[in-house]
Amino acid sequence: MPLSRRQFLASTAATGLAGALLPGPLVRVSAAEAVPPSMPPSAVPSTPPESIDIQPIIEAALAAVAAARLGPGQYTRFLGSQRTSRPKGAELNPYGCAAAACVLYATGHFPRDAAERTASVATLQANQSPTTGMFSEPSHNAYHSTAYVPAALELFDAAPLHPLHDLLPLLAEGGIEQLLNGLDWVTKPWGQAHLGAGSFAALYLSGDATPAWQDRYFNWLWAEMDPVSGLWRKGCQPHNGVAGSAPFFDHLASSFHYTFNHVIARRPLRYPEQMIDSALRVRRENLYALAKGPGFSEIDWVYCLTRPLRQCGHRADEVLAEVRMFAREYATNLLAYVASHPVPFEDLHAMNGTIAAFAELQQSVPGLLRTDRPLKLILDRRPFI
Repeated sequence: MPLSRRQFLASTAATGLAGALLPGPLVRVSAAEAVPPSMPPSAVPSTPPESIDIQPIIEAALAAVAAARLGPGQYTRFLGSQRTSRPKGAELNPYGCAAAACVLYATGHFPRDAAERTASVATLQANQSPTTGMFSEPSHNAYHSTAYVPAALELFDAAPLHPLHDLLPLLAEGGIEQLLNGLDWVTKPWGQAHLGAGSFAALYLSGDATPAWQDRYFNWLWAEMDPVSGLWRKGCQPHNGVAGSAPFFDHLASSFHYTFNHVIARRPLRYPEQMIDSALRVRRENLYALAKGPGFSEIDWVYCLTRPLRQCGHRADEVLAEVRMFAREYATNLLAYVASHPVPFEDLHAMNGTIAAFAELQQSVPGLLRTDRPLKLILDRRPFI
């Protein structure tokens, strides 16, 4: 039987705990006393930290969305030279529609008008095959599309109209394991992650991923994470001495996809410290050109630093210093890029990756990157990008 308040206070009086629990007079603490012992009063900033106004980048992104609009809820994907050079570059595209929804959500401009939202949902849902249950877009495989488009639908609290028929066999015993074991982890880890991570995201979004099935998926990833690099798959990376292994960054970019699945499902990484080491190595050894223009590589890299850090705190000062330095570099380069290009964002899909990177950076180094409205990372709401 639970103790009454009187009984509890009586039983704890001897330890002094009762006094701590009882209300007492307010104690005023001076500013100097509020500073942790490790930080002398002189180290407390007297002025707000520096900030970089990246609103011009956001305005350029919103202008791109407006220019790509064909009608209510309907968007092309390409602008500028890509619109004219690509087959059907000016036509309705599901990735244009999905990316527009993602960018509007991330920047705080998501449509509130009921008719616009209804049209957006109908357009995205129309991309699904009622026979296979899969979504499609010419530049990506069906696994990617069947995660990417429903992930945009989720922003509207909507879902596909039909079951994901072609993915349902993955729910059977051994199904997802067979898919993961069959991927080309050595030479094509980045592209193959669209299958390995997209299958989970699609079934998670559709509600078909039961807790038991999710356990199987994450148990496989737990067992196959490399203990040296903290990336997937062990035994398939350059340091493993495998002939023909893809460049190191490809393995990190691949692992980004499995990492956001871990984050959305609240699952721990097995080797977060090693993933942090790998991400820091990419920058310090200049293993991949980052922060040069629009694209997805930046969110791949920074997410593999910031999210493992939340789990373990490994090399925290170094990570935050690196992220701050990178944020300055990327913001400076993108501001110059936007100012010097009449159509800075020619691909709404790639632009979605850029905005996601700035959303994660803005969270990670508060106050450094200034926008009129705080950015929201779409991956914090649902998986896949």
